[in-house]
Amino acid sequence: MSIYRNEHPNPQFIRSNWLNLNGQWDFIYDNENSGEAKGYSDPSYKFNKKINVPFCPESKLSGIGNTDFIRGAWYKRTVEIPERFFGKRIVLHFGACDFFTKVFIDGELVGTHKGGYSSFSFDVTKYAEKSKFVLTVYAEDDTRSPLQSSGKQCEIYPSNGCHYTRTTGIWQTVWLEATEKEYIESVKYYPNAENGSVDIQAVVVGSGVIEAVAMFNNTVMGVDVSKTNGGTVYLHLDLKDKYLWNIGEGNLYDLELKFNDDKVKSYFGLRSIRFDGMKFMLNDKSVFQRLVLDQGFYPDGIYTAPSDEAMIKDIQISMDAGFNGARLHEKIFEPRFLYHCDKMGYIVWGEYPNWGLDHTRADSIYTILPEWIEEIKRDFNHPAIIGWCPFNETWDRNRCKQYDDVLRMVYDCTKAFDSTRPCIDTSGNFHVKTDIFDVHDYEQDVETFKTNYDKLMATGELHDRFSDIQKYNGEPTFVSEYGGIKWTLNNDENSWGYGNAPKTEEEFIERYKGLTEALLNNNKMFGFCYTQLYDVEQEQNGLYCYDRTPKFDMNIFKEINSQKAAIED
Repeated sequence: MSIYRNEHPNPQFIRSNWLNLNGQWDFIYDNENSGEAKGYSDPSYKFNKKINVPFCPESKLSGIGNTDFIRGAWYKRTVEIPERFFGKRIVLHFGACDFFTKVFIDGELVGTHKGGYSSFSFDVTKYAEKSKFVLTVYAEDDTRSPLQSSGKQCEIYPSNGCHYTRTTGIWQTVWLEATEKEYIESVKYYPNAENGSVDIQAVVVGSGVIEAVAMFNNTVMGVDVSKTNGGTVYLHLDLKDKYLWNIGEGNLYDLELKFNDDKVKSYFGLRSIRFDGMKFMLNDKSVFQRLVLDQGFYPDGIYTAPSDEAMIKDIQISMDAGFNGARLHEKIFEPRFLYHCDKMGYIVWGEYPNWGLDHTRADSIYTILPEWIEEIKRDFNHPAIIGWCPFNETWDRNRCKQYDDVLRMVYDCTKAFDSTRPCIDTSGNFHVKTDIFDVHDYEQDVETFKTNYDKLMATGELHDRFSDIQKYNGEPTFVSEYGGIKWTLNNDENSWGYGNAPKTEEEFIERYKGLTEALLNNNKMFGFCYTQLYDVEQEQNGLYCYDRTPKFDMNIFKEINSQKAAIED
């Protein structure tokens, strides 16, 4: 099998001493969830299949391609410890594994993790005293469980509507990392664009001296040094020159962190975000958010991009169509995707894949909150992320209404962990406590759509189909899902999209133009989000096909989307 995804999985926290564990692993199904009792964790147990990690067994690139329900799966490989790791602290990292994970080394349980989207790690130093060990991973997955978040993974056998092929088990890079005994555990960056400085909050283990050096184009921009006896330590760097991170200008400062003998390479972007009334302000300039819905699915890798280039391409094709960002929809995207957003100056909303989770139950908080906090902590430093959205469309479920306190608690925790960004409690509906009051509207008639939202300019009244359930109180707003215009190139009768499909390409473009300009020309709207960037399986309402082939001349959409918005005056 070819080994894919060899690049470092987390460009914002790189140590040179690491080992990629992607590639061929042994594999076996465990749909009865009885493998542990049967001895699957024993290093000598023979598995009957091979799989190409980090691709899920449902994907073609995994070498398996089983798209049926998989309730459990086991992975195993021998790990040889490089000599350069000897005498170091060794950490085993998982980018993501869906959903409940158990990790064994030489048959001994190392640790567990719940959540299919966030990254996690274990200190495995004591197991690496030998030159090699057997690593075994068990993933238990039940997409139909009401207490499991599954995003757009389909809860019935065939993909249907806007739900797609499932993902089970490992779907991001697995790697080993060697650190010093005294090391940097985590960092948070607080850039100050107005003053041209950055504050760093670091957590370190051990006593010593920590140093931070910021550079731009290989020129030193700022330095700070501090002594510490461990725990939380603060650094402040005044930057020699100010290069702002901006739309299409991913100006990034390189950052070298050193704590005694531990060295980490990182980066940050210098930018400010805030709201001024209805305006979204980036670096104190009103910027209209021209967003597109990105589902993060790939024909051959499902949840996992086949290459770094594939992730870059998804950002580029969006920018080619005149969008300046995306809602990263119903999925926690991997750090390398966010890295490319940072580099390319592409704004994004960080979301949680809440679909599948029964938000009518109070105990759903135990599923979403721990993993959501893990996401905020992991992705806090990405300048491209300009907002958080933990829930999306919390419809009534089984004739029960959402449990409002769950949404309120998640919002409050989001703001406690990150007060620097706005938070939408639940995109579209039903809002409980939120910084932004967004709506979803797939109305296809241009005149009706425009008339509805012109009321916001005339009277301050926001058109909302659910005004009997949620109350608009004058918050900043945008239509965060609209369009979804169905257009298929192969006349597939089983394809799915919103509303009535146009009969001609000219009709499609005219409808897109009318709907989009209704929002661009509304001086009370700070943005839009069009559904969607590319088709995913049977949902064929993208501007691109699933293989990212353009359906139209993208210059047409770039011209429409790039018009100056009324709120940008």
